[in-house]
Amino acid sequence: MTQTPTAPAAVTADPGTAPSTAHPAASAAVTGAAPSVAHGPAAEPTTVLARFEDWVRRTPTAPAVIDGARTWTYQDLDAAATGVADALRDQVHPGDLVGVCLDRSTALVVTAVALARIGAVYLPLGPRPGERRTQAVTEDLDVACLVGDPDVLPEAHRGGEHTPLPLPTDGVNAPAVAVAAFAAHGRGARRAPEGALYAVLTSGSTGRPKAVAVSEDSLSVALDWYRTETALAPGDRQSLLIGVAFDPHLLELWAGLTSGAALVPAPDDTRWDAQVLTDWWRDAAVTVAVAATPTVEPLLDRPWPADLKLRHLVVGGDRMRRRPGPDVTATVHNAYGPAEATVVTTTHAMRAGDPEAGDPTPPPIGTPLPGVTVVVTDDDGRPVARGQDGELRIGGHCLALGYLDPELTARRFTAPHPQAATPAVDRLYRTGDRVRMTTDGTLEFLGRLDDQVKISGVRIEPAEVEAAFEQDPRVRSAVVTVLRDDSGHARLVAHVRPADGAGPAAGDLQTAVRAWLPEQAVPATVRIVDGYPLDANGKVDRAALSAAVETPAPAADDLADATPAEHLVLTTVRDLLGRPETTLGDNFTDAGGTSVVAARLLAAVEGATGVRPRAHELLRSEDLRAFAALVDQRLTPRPAGA
Repeated sequence: MTQTPTAPAAVTADPGTAPSTAHPAASAAVTGAAPSVAHGPAAEPTTVLARFEDWVRRTPTAPAVIDGARTWTYQDLDAAATGVADALRDQVHPGDLVGVCLDRSTALVVTAVALARIGAVYLPLGPRPGERRTQAVTEDLDVACLVGDPDVLPEAHRGGEHTPLPLPTDGVNAPAVAVAAFAAHGRGARRAPEGALYAVLTSGSTGRPKAVAVSEDSLSVALDWYRTETALAPGDRQSLLIGVAFDPHLLELWAGLTSGAALVPAPDDTRWDAQVLTDWWRDAAVTVAVAATPTVEPLLDRPWPADLKLRHLVVGGDRMRRRPGPDVTATVHNAYGPAEATVVTTTHAMRAGDPEAGDPTPPPIGTPLPGVTVVVTDDDGRPVARGQDGELRIGGHCLALGYLDPELTARRFTAPHPQAATPAVDRLYRTGDRVRMTTDGTLEFLGRLDDQVKISGVRIEPAEVEAAFEQDPRVRSAVVTVLRDDSGHARLVAHVRPADGAGPAAGDLQTAVRAWLPEQAVPATVRIVDGYPLDANGKVDRAALSAAVETPAPAADDLADATPAEHLVLTTVRDLLGRPETTLGDNFTDAGGTSVVAARLLAAVEGATGVRPRAHELLRSEDLRAFAALVDQRLTPRPAGA
C-alpha cells in the first residue's frame, strides 16, 4: 500500500538521472546523530493455509463468505476448494503460475484456497484484464492457465483447451461461467521462484508489467500483525473490497480465512460512490475493512456515518492528506507498503480521542510492523541521521522473494551497507520513496525519487504508458507527463508524436491503449504533437512539455443556456478531469472519468444540491447532459396534488 508523492518534481524527474534528495543528506556516522534505522517488534513466520484448515476443523458451520443472499460456511468453502483443486491437479502442478481473472466473489476465494492446496502460485489479473496486457503477461511468464469467464480472456486462451471448474456462479460479482483456459501456443520462460504463494504485477518501465513473488512466510507475518491489531475473530465480518489486481486484496482475503471471520465481497458500485460504500458497510454489518485512500478521503470531508459496526479501517495506496475527525468511530490505520514488501510495512493508528484528530495535515506513515526493519539512506545506502531526508529501504520477514526477473531482483533487493547496523537483515528493498524519520522513529512520507506516480491508488510508471501508445503503428513516440490539481490529485497527459503519414485522432489512441493498461493508467488527456522540447542535455524536457499543455477554452454555448444541474455537472467534470474542452455531449467514461472521479462528482452534486445520484445512474447515462437531466428532475418540485 504505497503512498503517492505531492510534489510534481518527484514524478517528472528524468528517469535517466540518479535519485537524489532535496538537499545533501548527512550520514549518521558523520554527524554522530542517531541513525535512521528502526526495527519492528520481533516476529516469526507462521502459516496461512494450515490456519484456514484449522478453522474448518474447529468451526465447520461458521460463515466463511457472506456473498449477497448466500452464505458459505467454512466446510462449504473447504469442499468447494477441494473440488476445484481436484479439477486442476492433473494439469496444474506445484510452482505453476495461474492467472486469476475473477472479481471479488466467493469464486475468487475458492480459487485462492484451491491453488494454495495444489501449491500453485496465485497471480491475480482482475476480472476484466486488458487483452493485450494479459497477452504480454502470458508471453513473458510461464503461466500454466488462466481462470475466469472465457469471454473475457485473451484470444489465445479463448481458443485453447478449457477445463470446466466447479466454481460458484451466484452471488456478488460472480462469473457467468468459470473455466481453466490453457493456451494453444507456448508459454513464457519466467517461472515463480520456489516457495511462492502468490505473485502480483507492478508497473514496468519497459512497457511490460513486472511480476513480484511473495512467500507464505512473508504473508503470514503481515496477517499475524493484522489479526492482532484489529482483533479480527469469529463473529467478525471482513470486507473484500480492494480491486483484485491490487495486492492488498490478499491481506483482506486471507485475514478473514485465517481468523475464523466471515468475508463479505463488496458490490462493484461501492468503489464508485462513498455513500454507497458506507451504506454497504452498515447493511453488511462489516466490522473490519481495508480500503484505498482515494475511496476513504471523501468520507473524511463529511460527518462520519452513524450506526456503523466498523471498528478498524486500514487505509493505503495513496497519501492521506488529512487526519480523521473526532467523530470517526473506527480506528483508522494509515498504512504504507510496496508489493515487494508484502502489502503493509509501516502503519500509524488514529483514533477519535487523539489530540490530533481532525488535523488538516497529512499523518505520518508510522512505524514498522513486527519483523520489519526500515532504513532511511543516502544514495550510497548509508543511513542518514534522523530528521534528514533519504530513500526508504525495507528488510526483514516482510520481503518478497523477488521479481520473476532475476536481474531486476539483483538491482532492487540489495545487501545492507556496512553502516546500516542491521545484523539480522541480509537484504534491503530499495523503495524509491523519499521519507524522513523523526527522533522517535516515526516515518514521514515526502514523495518519490523517480518518475513513478500514483493514480487513484495504483502505482504507475509513465514509461509503461508510453510503451503502450508506442505499440500502435500510428504512433512514432509518446511521452507521458503528470499534472496535479490544487489538492494534489494527479492525472496523466500523453503527448503523442504520430508516425510519418499517420493522422490518428486523440480519442482513437486513448481507446486503443485501454487494451494494454489498467483503468487508472489510461491518460485523461492525449495531445498530438509534432515534437518534444529538449533540455540542455538533449533529453526531453518534461517540465516544459507539461507547461505547454494547452488549456482549451470552454465552449461558451455549452453553458450559455445550461440548466443549473448542467452547469454544475459540466463545470465539476471539467475541473476534476482538467479538461475544459469537455462538453455536455461527452460520455463520462469516454471523457476520462474513473471510479475516483465519479465518487468526487457524485459528492459534489450532493453537496451543492442535496440530491444524491447513484453511481450506476452516472455510468448508464449516454452523456453528461442526460445525467444532468436526472439531477434537474429531482431538483424540480412536484406540482401540488401530483
